[in-house]
Amino acid sequence: MNKTLLLVLCDFLLLSLLALTRWEDARPAAPTSARPAPAASPAGAATPEQDLVAVMKLSLEDEQARRAAVAEDLARTEAARAEAETAKARLTDNLAASEKSAAALGENLAATRAAAEAERARNEALALELAGREAEAKRREAELARVAAAEGAARARAEALAVDVGVARREKELLAAQAEALKNEVAAERAERQRVQAATTELAAGVGEMAERTGALTKEIREARPINANTLFGDFLARRVSTRFAAGRSTFLGPVTRAVDARTVLVGDGKDVVALLHVDDTPFDWRAAGQPDWARLELTLARDGGSVTAGRVDFLSLDPRVVAVPLTADEARRLGGESYLLALEPFKFPEAVLISAGGAGYGELPFKLDPQNPGYVAVDNRLLRRLFGDFAPTRGDLVLSKTGELLGVMVTADRCALVTNFLPQRTLPLGPDLVATPTGPVLDAVAKRFLVLPAALK
Repeated sequence: MNKTLLLVLCDFLLLSLLALTRWEDARPAAPTSARPAPAASPAGAATPEQDLVAVMKLSLEDEQARRAAVAEDLARTEAARAEAETAKARLTDNLAASEKSAAALGENLAATRAAAEAERARNEALALELAGREAEAKRREAELARVAAAEGAARARAEALAVDVGVARREKELLAAQAEALKNEVAAERAERQRVQAATTELAAGVGEMAERTGALTKEIREARPINANTLFGDFLARRVSTRFAAGRSTFLGPVTRAVDARTVLVGDGKDVVALLHVDDTPFDWRAAGQPDWARLELTLARDGGSVTAGRVDFLSLDPRVVAVPLTADEARRLGGESYLLALEPFKFPEAVLISAGGAGYGELPFKLDPQNPGYVAVDNRLLRRLFGDFAPTRGDLVLSKTGELLGVMVTADRCALVTNFLPQRTLPLGPDLVATPTGPVLDAVAKRFLVLPAALK
């Protein structure tokens, strides 16, 4: 029989007996004198009592083993409990320390928050102060800019006034010289009249002397006779010079180039020879807000196969719009032809010959002095007579006197600037490389001179 199954059955029977036994009614058994001998069992076979004893021994041994295991489990449980108590104590200590640390951290956090709030308040105050200072700085910068602009305007006005004073002084000197010349001419005329009277008295003395005086008078009458407009225009066509003014500079949008072609004449005062141009015959524009620095300015003059490259141009003090190109005697010879002379008696005749656009047309027109603007004459285009060619008088046209001399240049549609000298106000160098020689300041000065001219001359 399986021991395990037998052990289980025995345990069950034992427990059943223990449960069914009434221990309160139990009585001890009477002693007996002799116990009957057990019945004999077969040889080598265990009796039921022995089996029960054996089963109970096995149960006892198992119970002892279980108790030992329980004792060991209890010991391990006690050890675990002790460890748990130790861990709990350690955790309690750690919790207390953590609570202290948390309290300290809370205090530090509160202090940090208070410091941060104070720092934020200081930063806000500093930001407000900085904003106020920036506003004050901007106000001062605006004030400085306004003061600088006022100073610049005052300086420009002072420069313009200085230029006007210089020009007025020069014009005064020229007018004084012209007045002195007129006085001398009047004296000479008076002397000539006296001489003529004396000659007339002496004419009776001899026919030969009378014939000689008659020849002189004939010459004077011929010189005082005006030249026909057709003759003057034909002479102009023979003398005119072609010009080409090219300019170039670089900008952030790319290169800028300009080229202007025109026709003009050479003019001399007995000492110097120049080619006269109007500012419209150049690449410059006084109406621009600011004059740029040109990197290349080249001017070529040509006539009858000969050509000359100019080295500079002068803006005359008579009017900033009249540009003179100085030429040497050798350069003038290379261009060939004859030069016009300045008119010594610009007001000898009340009419002049106007030649437009370098020879596109011509005509005779009357002119009169402009008392408000010395150095200019007023031209009435409505009274243009004997018009030849399809044109309308405009600025840049040349005006010739009826004696065949240069009277001046039209600076507006009804004003002619009398050219009596070649005195420059500003000089501008020319060449293929002007990077090292800025042209903007010179052109700005000439433009300012133009801006301060009276409205009637613009």
